[in-house]
Amino acid sequence: MARTVLVTGGTRSGKSRLAEKLAMAHGEPLLYLATGQPGDPEMAERIARHRERRGTAWRTFEEPLAPAATLLQMDGKHAATLVDCMTLWISNLLCSGTPPNDILEKVKELTGLLRVLHAPVVLVTNEVGMGIVPENLLARQFRDLAGSVNQLLASAADEVYVTISGLPLKLK
Repeated sequence: MARTVLVTGGTRSGKSRLAEKLAMAHGEPLLYLATGQPGDPEMAERIARHRERRGTAWRTFEEPLAPAATLLQMDGKHAATLVDCMTLWISNLLCSGTPPNDILEKVKELTGLLRVLHAPVVLVTNEVGMGIVPENLLARQFRDLAGSVNQLLASAADEVYVTISGLPLKLK
C-alpha cells in the first residue's frame, strides 16, 4: 500500500510547491495529474507557469472529471503521482451537473482506491471555508462540498499539511 499525502491551503499559499517537493522525494519519473482546464487566458497562463516550474521530470496528464480512473490506470508507472487539484475536480463535477451527493460518493470511491495503489499519491486541495459566506447558492454549495471533501481526503491520508504564507505545517 502506497502512502497518501494531502496538502491544503489558501490561494497562493505555497501548497503546489510543497506538494511537488513531497512527490519529488520519491524519485523519477513523476506523474502530474491535472484537473484544471484552460477555460480562459488567465487559467491557461496559470497552467503554463505550473508546467514550466515542474520541468521535464514530470509527465502531465489532464483529467478534469475522472482522476480515480487515471490513478488506477497509471499506478506503478511512476515513482509518485501528484493530483492538483481536488477542489478544481469537484468544481468541474458540480458545474457539469453532478449532484453534491454523487460527488461525495466519487470522493469516497477515490479514498478507497488510494488504499490499494502501489505508488505514492500527493493530493492538493484548497481550503475555501475560512472566508465570508458567499451570497449565491452555487458558491455556498461549492464551499460546503469542498469542506466535506477535504475532511474525507484528510481522513484517508497518511499525512496532511496546511500551507500558510508559504510555510508548511504538518497536521497529521
